[in-house]
Amino acid sequence: MLAILKTTPTGLTRLEEFEPGSWIDLVSPSEEELERVSRELQIPLDLLMGPLDEEEKSRIDVEDGLTHLIVDIPVLVREDEQRGYETIPLGMLVHPDYFVTTCLRPNPILGEFERGTVKGFATFWKTRFLLQVLQRVSAFYLRYLGRIDRETDKVERELRASMKNEEIFDLLSLQKSLVYFTTSLRSNEAVLQKLPRTKTIKMYEEDQDLLEDVIIENKQASEMAKIYTDILTGTMNAFASVISNNLNRVMKLLTSLTIILAIPTIVASLYGMNVRLPFEDYSHAFALTLVITVVISAGFALVFWRKRFF
Repeated sequence: MLAILKTTPTGLTRLEEFEPGSWIDLVSPSEEELERVSRELQIPLDLLMGPLDEEEKSRIDVEDGLTHLIVDIPVLVREDEQRGYETIPLGMLVHPDYFVTTCLRPNPILGEFERGTVKGFATFWKTRFLLQVLQRVSAFYLRYLGRIDRETDKVERELRASMKNEEIFDLLSLQKSLVYFTTSLRSNEAVLQKLPRTKTIKMYEEDQDLLEDVIIENKQASEMAKIYTDILTGTMNAFASVISNNLNRVMKLLTSLTIILAIPTIVASLYGMNVRLPFEDYSHAFALTLVITVVISAGFALVFWRKRFF
């Protein structure tokens, strides 16, 4: 999908043709749309197609007066009823007359700009627009990290009560999301550190302050992701130990019961043989044998109970 938007006195307006100062938004674009933008704006096609690769890494390139940034942004996904998060590339290209964004699919970050909910936003302020997008990216990382923390607490409470596999899979999904976030935030940090040294990006004093805020928020999100990863890893290890301990207790109980129940079986097997046995001429041999069996079994049960096998 190709959208051409421009800030006018009446607000953000959609256009049919390219005009200087407009924002070109490409979301899962077709080949015809990519070729049109490349041809009319004189932008190399490979710059536009780079962010459409899910494995594309965060980077910043300068080519023929064009500054192209690729950063990883967080998105919410649902697979097989398991809620999780992942990251996808977002490309931003600063053209002398246009600002171009490219992404694999619609995302709430650019959606806020399209709805006009971001203050001080204008399509013709390209450097400010770029920094505002980067700021919203860091803000969404922080927002999703807060959700992951709350979801982890919820799953942990459910796991304490039920110990089902579903809760363990939910924790694994959240842990995988944190790994994605941690890796992407580190890559984004490298891009942000390089951005001030890019000569094609002109920054005023207000832009410098905004960039510092973006770097701080990105570092904060990176630290939070690392802390939550450590907490979740510790939680997973703790529950793994609990599950292993519970299994050991069950095995000890079953082993103890097996030994106790084996004693009557052994006695009954011995007295079922066609050979001479003790008490065979005694009139109360059966009762006496039964009493001896119960005493031996009770003795083993007492020993196991003192050793806390029950």
